[in-house]
Parts: sequence; structure tokens; C-alpha cells
Amino acid sequence: MTQHRFQSLSNLALVVLDALITMIAFVIAYYLRANIPFPAEPVALAPLASYTGLIILQAICVMITMFFYRMYHLVRSRVDQFYAIFGAVSIGSLLAVSFSTIFFKNTPLEVDYPRATLVYAWGISITLISLGRWTHQRVITSLQARGVGRQRVIIVGTGDVARVVVQKIQWSPYLGYDIIGIVNGPEAPQELLGVPVLGHADDLPQLIDRHHVDEVIIALPEASHEEMLNWIAMCQRGQVSIKVFPDVFEIMSGGVTVDDMGGLPMLTVRDVALRGWNLTLKRMMDIVTSAILLVAASPIMMLVSLLIKLDSEGPVFFVQERVGLDGQPFPMIKFRTMRRDAEALSDWTVKDDPRRTPLGAWLRRLSIDEIPQFINVLIGDMSVVGPRPEQPKYVEEFQKKIPRYRERHREKAGITGWAVINGLRGDTSIEERTKYDLWYIENWSIWLDVKIMVRTALRIFFDKTAV
Repeated sequence: MTQHRFQSLSNLALVVLDALITMIAFVIAYYLRANIPFPAEPVALAPLASYTGLIILQAICVMITMFFYRMYHLVRSRVDQFYAIFGAVSIGSLLAVSFSTIFFKNTPLEVDYPRATLVYAWGISITLISLGRWTHQRVITSLQARGVGRQRVIIVGTGDVARVVVQKIQWSPYLGYDIIGIVNGPEAPQELLGVPVLGHADDLPQLIDRHHVDEVIIALPEASHEEMLNWIAMCQRGQVSIKVFPDVFEIMSGGVTVDDMGGLPMLTVRDVALRGWNLTLKRMMDIVTSAILLVAASPIMMLVSLLIKLDSEGPVFFVQERVGLDGQPFPMIKFRTMRRDAEALSDWTVKDDPRRTPLGAWLRRLSIDEIPQFINVLIGDMSVVGPRPEQPKYVEEFQKKIPRYRERHREKAGITGWAVINGLRGDTSIEERTKYDLWYIENWSIWLDVKIMVRTALRIFFDKTAV
């Protein structure tokens, strides 16, 4: 089966599944309302058959809303998908009620609104559609693991951006990609993260035919417009899809909005989302979140402190100077995960760091060593979500060679962040981390913080494919 046919059948199955679940949810809600006197005893509840028109209308409205949410076009993470389902079902339910009032009035389909039933159906639909889509994705992933319907992709580029793209695909099997290889200029390495370099970008037409490629991802934002157009022209072969990592993201890490100044239209290229009452809101969320987590985690912190003392010589906590808001240094607190002489050997953390203690490796894998940083959050040195802080000497070095690096410090440093949940932490590209950090600062919202915290929890307690 071709990838395109597989995708079409998968999408059709998803539409049918969503429609059936929406109708089943209403039926379940009806029987719950009939048997549970909450919030009040049901009064003159009509037979289930009387609600057939409303059930079908609700399913249609939810499906249409999901279509406009692009839920049959894009592959989303579980967190993003849940947000989209919540919005689509909410809007679809309201549309169903509105349309039934307009079109069912004075017809055999007219029925008294079972308000509690509609509320039950709304909540049950969100839950069951989320579970149904998760099951659908598991089935698709299982089939793709057997080689059915996977997209064969070639990536153009071998730099930091290409590395991020390859890493994201490797960590996200739900995307359904098989990386056939990478192409780039004449000085390209032999491989990138285990993916072979197949040749030069000029070889794209032959490579697409030879390997039956379904998609090409151009991950060279620094390429000239002429080069980009040339590569895109080479890829216009049959059903090959093309995705381009945008160079706009390299220039400005935020969106462009249209505003006015006394009636004159103005383009706002950059704005600061975190200011005014938003700062107060974020600080309140930091205080509440850190206070709750510190109280809840206090037994774990006591146990970990004891285990660290028994595991190796040295203090329980590791305190190191980091740079935070407005470039001001502060003492960041963590559980000690390395030997006492670790900083004498090196002060840059790498994957599988040999300086770690046996207990420290386990603490870092589960991110338990980060828990004391909630003390930093509570006293105001850090935020739960924000750019990860670096040591002063590295900040000075990065400011000299990375454009706009200094702007990371316009906001408080965070325990987790947009760059972290996208796999950019530890010994990874500082340039890419900076881009993600600046995007977060300029696109902040309370829901973005919630999303980052949820995805961080999923990365800790599940595998990387969960986010």
C-alpha cells in the first residue's frame, strides 16, 4: 500500500471514529442523566429516539469544527491534540444547540434541551475522543512499525537546524517518518546522528526516484532564495511533499502583527508578551505551583537527601551561580548528582557524564535533582517556565558570538522551557536554544506555560514520544 493511500484510509477511519464516538457520548450522557439526579431530578425527559436529530447534528458540527482546527491535516502531540479536541467539541456543541434552535423549531425534530445531558455529553465526548484518537494513533504507529504507510523523507542540510529536525523525527515515531538520508554541500560529514549523507543537494531528483521519497524537508534557513527555489524546483516530481524550515525564524523569533498609530497602519515585528498584568499572573502561578510542589515533594526530598549522604561524600545540595533576569547572577540550587571533585574536572555537562554518581545518574534521568529549584522559584530568582540559566562565564562567551543571546535575560530563568521540551538542553546547540527561548518570550501566554509544564511531566514519566 502506498503512503498516500494509507494516509487517506487513516484519515477516513479517524473521521468515522470521531463521529461515532460523538454520538455514543451523547447516548451515554442521556442514560447518565436519566439515572443520576444531578444537578436535579430529570423532568419530562423525552425518549432517546427523540434526540436523534440533535445527536446527528452535534456529530456533524463537531466534525466540521475539527476540520477547521486542522485535526485531519496535521499530526499533533498528545497535549496539543487534547487542547484542540477541547476547543472543537466545545464550539461544535454550542453550534449544534444554535442550529437546532434555528432549523428544528416547529418540526418533528424539535425537543426540549436536556441541558445537563448536553454538559455530560460535552465532557464525555472530550474524554472518549481523546482516548479514541490515542488508540487510533497507537494502531497507526504499530502498522508503521511494520513498515506500512511510513513516509520516506530526505533532509537537506547537515547543520544545527538539520540536527534538530533529525532528532525530533527520531524522538517522535508518531510522525510516521523514515529518514532515508541527508543531502548537503561537498564538505558534508558522512552521517548525522546515525543518518547517512547521500550526496549533494543537486542529486535530489535522482535520489527521490531511486529511494521513492515521499517528502523533502529543507533544513537550511541560511540558504539564499535562489538556492531554495532551485531545490524546490528539483523536488516538484509527482507526489513529493516539500517542507521548509523558515528563515524568518532565524531573523525574528516572533510573529508579525498589524497595528495602527493614530490611524496609520504599522507592522509590529516584535512585541513583549510578558509585561503589565501578565507578569503578575505569571508570578502568582509560580508561587502557587512551587509552594504546592515543595509541600507535596517534601517526603521525596528528605529521602533523596538521605540517599545522597549514603551514596557518596559531599553535601546534599549543589549550589552554583547562574545568570537570570536582567543578567543578574543568583545561586541555583540542585540535588548533588556528581562526585565532589566534578567541577575540578569540567564544568560543562554532557550526556552520560562520567562524573555522575550511581545515584546521581538515576536522579538526573527522572529530573529529581531539579526539585530544589522550586525554592528558587518561590523566592523569586527563577520561574517554573523560562529560558534555562547558564553560568556567567558561558553567558559572556555566548553573547559575543550568538545574535540576540542577551535578550534571553529579559525574563526570569526557568526550570523547564520551550527549548527543553523540544530536546534542546545539556550538550546541544546554543544557537537553536536561543531561537526557541526568544520565541517563547515573545509569544508567551498562560496556556503556553501550562502546555510546557504538562509536556515536561510527560517527558519525565513517560518516553519522549509522549509529548
